[in-house]
Order: sequence, then C-alpha cells, then structure tokens
Amino acid sequence: MTPTKTLFTAVLTTTVVGLSLAGCSSDSGGGGAAGDSGKIGVILPDTKSSVRWESKDRPALEAAFEEAGVEYTIQNAEGSADQMATIADGMIADGVTVLAIVNLDSDSGASIQQKAAAQGVKTIDYDRLTLGGSADVYVSFDNTKVGELQGQGLVDCLGGRPANVVFLNGSPTDNNATLFSQGAHSVVDADPAITIVGEQAVPDWDNDKAVTIFEQLYTAGSGQVDGVYAANDGLAGSVISILEKNQRAGQVPVTGQDATVEGLQNILAGTQCMTVYKSATEEAGALADAAIALAAGNQPETNSTSRDDQGNRDVPSVLLTPQSITKDTVDIVFTDGGQSKDEVCAGQFEAMCTAAGV
Repeated sequence: MTPTKTLFTAVLTTTVVGLSLAGCSSDSGGGGAAGDSGKIGVILPDTKSSVRWESKDRPALEAAFEEAGVEYTIQNAEGSADQMATIADGMIADGVTVLAIVNLDSDSGASIQQKAAAQGVKTIDYDRLTLGGSADVYVSFDNTKVGELQGQGLVDCLGGRPANVVFLNGSPTDNNATLFSQGAHSVVDADPAITIVGEQAVPDWDNDKAVTIFEQLYTAGSGQVDGVYAANDGLAGSVISILEKNQRAGQVPVTGQDATVEGLQNILAGTQCMTVYKSATEEAGALADAAIALAAGNQPETNSTSRDDQGNRDVPSVLLTPQSITKDTVDIVFTDGGQSKDEVCAGQFEAMCTAAGV
C-alpha cells in the first residue's frame, strides 16, 4: 500500500442509532427511488468471524444510504462463498448498479466482480482487498498499520523483558490477515528480546478452531509462552480461554482487534493487553460515499492505492486510520459510539470501568 499525498476524510453526516440485530439477519433494503442514483448492493461475509458485520457495519451502512436517499440492499453470505455468489447473481439480476463485497476469499470474490463487470456493474472491495479482482475502488482501514499497532502493543505490554511469543494469525484466505501479520512482524521481529516460538493461521477466522490451534501451539512450546499476537478479539478470546485453563490468564499479554464488547471487557479485566479500534461508522460512511459516487457515474475521491500483485495493478483506495486501545484509552471507543459503555461496563465490569477511570 503506497499512500498518496491527497488527504481524505469520510464524513457520515447522520447519527447512527445503535441497533441490536439478530446474528442471522440476512437481508435489508430501503432508501429512495433508484432514479439517476442507481441501486447499491452490499454483501457482508458472515456472522461468525466477528460480531461487527451485523451489529456495527449493517446499521451504519443503512443509516448512510438512508441519509443519501439511495436505493440499496444488504445481505450476508453467512460464511459461504457459494451463497455469496448466489446473492451477487440475484442482486445483479435485480438491477444493482454498484456492488460492494467483503470477500470470503480472493478467487470467489474475483469471479463475482468479473460477472458484475460483464453486466456493467461497478464494484467495490469493502474492508478486504480481492487479489486478482477488478474492483473500481477499495475501502478499508490501513491494514498494515493495524498490524503495526498490534505489534507495538504487544512489545509495550511485554515491557522489554525476554519473551517467547506465539502468532495466531487470521484466515489464510483473507488478504487483510496477511497484512495484519506483516505489520505486526515488522515491529515484533525488530525487538531482540522477543523470540517467536510458534505461528499458525486460523481457517475462516473460526474461534472454535483457534482454541484447538492455540492449545496445540501452547503445548508444543511446553507452556513457555510469554506473549500472544492474536489477530482479532475473537481469536484473543480463544487464546484467553486456554490461558485460563492453565492459570495464566492476565500473566500473558494478548493482542486483539475490532474493539468488541468482549475484547474491551477482557482489557478491563487485564486478560487482554490491547485491541485496535476501527470505526464502523467511518468505514461505512466511506463506502457509502464511494458507492454513491459510482452510482452517479463519478469517480470516488481516494487517498491511496493498494497493490494487487496477483492482478498486477494498483487499486484506487480509501484507507482510514485505526487506533490502538488499551485500558487507559477504552473511553475513546465509547465517545466515538463504537460500543455502548452501559453494555461493556455491565455487571462485574462496572467496578473495573470505575477503576480504569471510565
């Protein structure tokens, strides 16, 4: 990813009211008549890898499209590449003029984009870049920076002491997971006090598989693990469950990402050392801006390009800036509306929030 000098800020001018959506919710639509503004389709990836897709991205996207008065439809592929392809075919047949996807893997994502282009439909990569794809624009956070923040967070939490570290990476089919890991390695590998004693990717970001994988890595290292790079909060929770089983939760720093309710609670409890916050409202606003521009026949404003070596091209991109969150900065997520303080600080966590000055 090579940023240009042009600055871009995605501004969402509507206030997003937090919605509690069912995990298996699959379809929504609304907005004004299509007219010259076209019709926008968005396909989210699943409800398992992260709670963000339905609890944060969907309502933020709905609010952005409603504010703009455009016709739209949002569906969820529920972790199935075949289902995503079927949804895409249906959206194209139904007349969408812009299609945004969060791919489940690059091959299936590229196939969807090829079909869309053949029908004159503009495409957007949302959150994940489709390698070998043909998206007109890519909207995401700077994912290498996400990894750098995670790596620096782990280094800071280890405090300079000699440490054996395990890397638990995200799905090998997700280009973001590769970028997260690369960013984290660029920081962790430079610390002479740290030795990486195990590393493995978790297929499909599956938290249940992560439990088994980390336990195997932990056992293979004879329990001599002093820190863990976990690519997101879901994987961090899996790691923490094994550390708890071995009476080491809170003693071994664990990273995360997404600033989920569970992740923030783990940080308050001291079992997770940090997470990375990526505003769903900001990202959804950037997607809405790009989709609305394409639907109107205009070129979206971008601030960067992202290299797709498989497709041998630089994809025009909107890359937003992530934030590192520790116990001292949890309130940033509440102030921005990323999570509800009442939900995070409920029950046993109320006292922890008070102790943290939240």
